[in-house]
Amino acid sequence: MLNAFTRAHAAPHLPSCSFERWHAAAVFAVMATVLMPADAYACACGCGVFDVGGSAINALPTDSDSGFSAWFRYSYMNQNQNWEHGHSAPASDNQDKDINTSFYTAGAEYTINPDWAVMAELPVYARHLTTTDDGTVFGAAGGIYTGKLTSLGDLQLSAMYTGFSSSMTTGLSFGVKLPTGDFTGPKGPLGGYEFDRDSLPGTGSTDLMIGGYHIGNLNGLGTLAYFVQAKYQAAVATQEDYRPGNEADGAVGVTYDLDTVGPLDDVTPLLQLIGSWRLHDTQANADPLNSGYKRLLIAPGIQMRIRKFRIYADVEKPIYQYTNAASSVAIEGTSGQLTASTLYKVQLAYDF
Repeated sequence: MLNAFTRAHAAPHLPSCSFERWHAAAVFAVMATVLMPADAYACACGCGVFDVGGSAINALPTDSDSGFSAWFRYSYMNQNQNWEHGHSAPASDNQDKDINTSFYTAGAEYTINPDWAVMAELPVYARHLTTTDDGTVFGAAGGIYTGKLTSLGDLQLSAMYTGFSSSMTTGLSFGVKLPTGDFTGPKGPLGGYEFDRDSLPGTGSTDLMIGGYHIGNLNGLGTLAYFVQAKYQAAVATQEDYRPGNEADGAVGVTYDLDTVGPLDDVTPLLQLIGSWRLHDTQANADPLNSGYKRLLIAPGIQMRIRKFRIYADVEKPIYQYTNAASSVAIEGTSGQLTASTLYKVQLAYDF
């Protein structure tokens, strides 16, 4: 019996010139990507973790006869703890106090032939940012206000090659992130912007992306399996004096197939480690000293199927994090980055 993560990739491989069978592949994320305390699509404090791991593996090409599937993902993160380097720090050090974000992502995937698939992803942010007024937003310099924003993020377009083996258990992806998201945000009564560039849904940059994955069995029955996945993103064109730091996100996990449980098929618990590494943001509208991080999270989760529906959920807890921070508040009046104690993710997919 094949593990649920590998079963979907075990269809017979057809020659690339044959179009008798179409597989599903891709990701059109229409509303998610918003967890940043200091960035946008790539989130300076870590929203890139939502694009790797079990949910991403769950959205890989399958042996669906139709070749098309769609999905919706909800992610949530409340960044309310100031962090400097490898430890928590006083809230008074940071001008930002809280970043509370819900990410809504709709997706669709389609395969051109057994070797290639195309994908798209577009996020929507619903964010509350509680921060310190510099006197240009609502007028009280040093006063605390909460800015609210619901807006589209940056569109991702990519293609995936899965022709390394007939099982489709190994693949490479190539893509681009386009500057479709809001990178200005709302203005306050006095004309000042309520959000800094590093806390908006859009970065204003065009980024190149490359990634890959591999899935394999750990026992003869195929009930115990593993997966590895990684993604790297770098800005190649920027706007309005802001360049987000290059970011790498990766995941390694193990899964166990419980097969059918009541009305549920392919019930598969999993345990994964998700890592993120991001460089400093740069240019005039960035905060280089208080951007960039390293982080490792542990994320138990589960996936299952009900007929043509696939359901995935996990909870992600940091077990190590290091955030770049100004060495003193006196340098620019703020030091540290806001982090979240827990990240949540739920995804529903449908195979047509």
